[in-house]
Amino acid sequence: MQVSLTKTQGLERRLEVAVPGEQVEREVDSRLKKLARTARIKGFRPGKVPYAVVRQQYGGQVHAEAVGDLVQSTFAEAVAQQQLKPAAGPRIEPLQTEPGAELRYAATFEVMPEVKLPALDKLQIERPIAEVTDADIVDMLESMRKQHPIHTAVERAAKEGDRVTIDYDGRIDGEVFPGGRNNGLKVVLGTRSILAELDTAMQGMKTGESKTVSARFPDDYGAKSVAGKLAEFRITVTAIEEQSLPELDEAFARNFGFESGSLEAFRDEVRGSMRREMDEAIRVRQRDSLFEALYKAGPLDLPKVLIDEQVQELQLQMLRRMGIQKVEQLPPREPYEEPARKRVALGLLIGEIIRSQSLSVDRERLQQRLDAVVAGHPDADNMRRQYLQSREAMQQLESVTLEDQALDWMLAQVKHIDKPSNFRELTGFGRTAGG
Repeated sequence: MQVSLTKTQGLERRLEVAVPGEQVEREVDSRLKKLARTARIKGFRPGKVPYAVVRQQYGGQVHAEAVGDLVQSTFAEAVAQQQLKPAAGPRIEPLQTEPGAELRYAATFEVMPEVKLPALDKLQIERPIAEVTDADIVDMLESMRKQHPIHTAVERAAKEGDRVTIDYDGRIDGEVFPGGRNNGLKVVLGTRSILAELDTAMQGMKTGESKTVSARFPDDYGAKSVAGKLAEFRITVTAIEEQSLPELDEAFARNFGFESGSLEAFRDEVRGSMRREMDEAIRVRQRDSLFEALYKAGPLDLPKVLIDEQVQELQLQMLRRMGIQKVEQLPPREPYEEPARKRVALGLLIGEIIRSQSLSVDRERLQQRLDAVVAGHPDADNMRRQYLQSREAMQQLESVTLEDQALDWMLAQVKHIDKPSNFRELTGFGRTAGG
C-alpha cells in the first residue's frame, strides 16, 4: 500500500492511497469462494455452483463491496501510518476502482490540532467572597411564607392579591377554541397569570357573578392557533379567597418536614441549604471566569467540522426550547458560531488537562453525582438501577465527573482575586419575586 500526504489548508489533509491490484483481487476471490458455498443459481445444486459461474453472476457486486471495505480498512492503516488524528470521517474521492487494476482513492479530512495549555499560573480570575447573613435568613423565611400562603374564603368583591376560582367559556368567532373551556380555575389577581383584560375584569366581581369580557391573545402567545386573535370569554366567579401569610412557628416547620417543629433546627437547615446554593453559585462564577480566561489565553486552530457539529447542536437546543420539532426551521447559524468555537476549544483544552495530568474518575465523586441526579426522583432506587444498568448514562456521568476534577485542578493553579459579594447577588434571590 502506497500513501502520500498533502496539507491543503489549515487542519485539512489529503491522503492519496494506492492498494495493489493483487490485494484487491485476493479479497474479491476470497469473497467469491465463500459465496460459492451458499449461492443458489438455477440449474445447480446449492454449494455445487462452479466458481466461474459465481464470478460471472456476482463478480461486479462483490468487487464493489470489497472495494468499499478496503477503502475503510486501508484508510485506518494509512492514518495510523502517518500518525494522524482525524477530527471526523473523510470525504472519499475514488481515483481508480476498475477490476484488475490497483485501487486508488483520495481521502480529505481535518485533523485534531496540537493542544498546548497556556501558563495557568499567569491567569487571574475573580473569586466571590460572601457569607449567608442573618438578614438573608430572615428574607428567605419570608419568601417561604409567601410561597405557602393561607387562603380564607371571603364574602366581598374580589381585589388584587385575592385567589379567585372561576368557570369560563372562551370563543373565537363564536366557536370554542382548544382549551377555551374550563371549570374551577384558580387565579391570583394581579400576578399576570392570565390575559390582562380578564384579570382587570375580575377585580370587583363577587361570588356567583358572571361577566362577558373581550380579550386579545398576544401575537407571541404559545398556542399558535389563537395567537393574536380576539376572543370572548364568559366568566363566572365561584369563590373568592384572601391570602395571608402563615405564622413562622412549629407548624410551619413541620410543613417542611421537620417533625420536631424546632424552629432553631429549621433555621439551621435553611442556612445550610442557602450556603450550599451559594457555594455552587460561587463555583459556577469561578468556572465561567476560568473558562473565559482559558479560552482567550489559549487560541487554537479548530476543525471546522467540530464547530459545525456544535453550531447544529446549539440550533437544535433552541428549537427544543421553542417547542419546534421541524428541523427545517433551524435559526440562522451566525449567532451560534462563536459559542460553538468556545465549546470546541474548551473541550479540547479540558481533554488535554485530563490526559496530561492522567486524571481518572474519582469513584466517590461519581457516586455523589449519581446520588444528586436520582435524589429528586419519586422512585430514586429504581432510577439508580436504570443508571447503573446503562453504560451510556454512566459514561456521561463519568465524563462530567472528570471535567469537574479537571476544573478543581485548574482552580488550584490560577491566581485568585477576592471580590466581596453577597447571597442575593450570587444566587439571584429575590430578583423576580418574593424576598
